[in-house]
Amino acid sequence: MNRKLSKPHRFRAIARGLFALTLLVSISVCVRGDAIAQGTTEGASGLPVPRFVSLKSDRVNVRRGPGRDHEVVWTFVRAGLPLEIVQEFENWRRIRDWEGSEGWVFHSLLSGRRTALVKPWEKSGTVPLRASPNSNAAVIGELEPNVLASVAECGKGFCRLSGQDWAGWVDQTLLFGVYPDETFD
Repeated sequence: MNRKLSKPHRFRAIARGLFALTLLVSISVCVRGDAIAQGTTEGASGLPVPRFVSLKSDRVNVRRGPGRDHEVVWTFVRAGLPLEIVQEFENWRRIRDWEGSEGWVFHSLLSGRRTALVKPWEKSGTVPLRASPNSNAAVIGELEPNVLASVAECGKGFCRLSGQDWAGWVDQTLLFGVYPDETFD
């Protein structure tokens, strides 16, 4: 069937076609950009990507995209939470939380201070806090899931954590905020 469209209908058909083309080009640019970013080990800041950071403030908006014109998709309400930076765009950082949720945060709301959550994927049970970085070391305390701690150093599969009135060593694989084989002091 070959029929002619009236002027308003032709305009709408052309507009729909242009919108579809624009959307297709936008999607291909985003996909190609993500593929390039994943292979990069240095972000726009000159620092490695991915890496762990923490929140500076008790109230941090997470946006759908890198810019204030993008909608806020959720808000963090606890300073010090560890986050993983997975991408950088100018002054914006794409972050991932322990649940795997991702969004964009302005760089000045993040800190290089290292923190960790103890077994946030568990609802119960405890994690032994040891006197030294050894699985046979004396247990000096027990930490519950979701305890937020400062990380002073990591090595030999353990990290030295501290809180308000305690300090000790925890198995590195039981933490979100450090990579399993990461070492630093």
